Amino acid sequence: MSDCASFTVARFTVLAEAYPGLLSRVLEPFAKRDLTPDRLRAQREGEYLRVEIGLDAMPVEMLHLVAGNLGQIVGVLRVEAMEGRHIRLAA
Repeated sequence: MSDCASFTVARFTVLAEAYPGLLSRVLEPFAKRDLTPDRLRAQREGEYLRVEIGLDAMPVEMLHLVAGNLGQIVGVLRVEAMEGRHIRLAA
């Protein structure tokens, strides 16, 4: 019997108050789970900062955990998590 892992394409959009240290705090939930984003874009919009993070192969079970952690960061106003196609890998 083999273990199967499901992966998905994931994109997170975070809108937060722009303050020093925000980018490192936004990346922390990924680093804690040994995930390296494939894309990262940050843009200041007045007193806010919009951060978009993309992963091409994120474990499905981690998607909602990371989204929840992002929403708990002080200064974060909104988190959107989107997932795309699923990929199953047999281990």
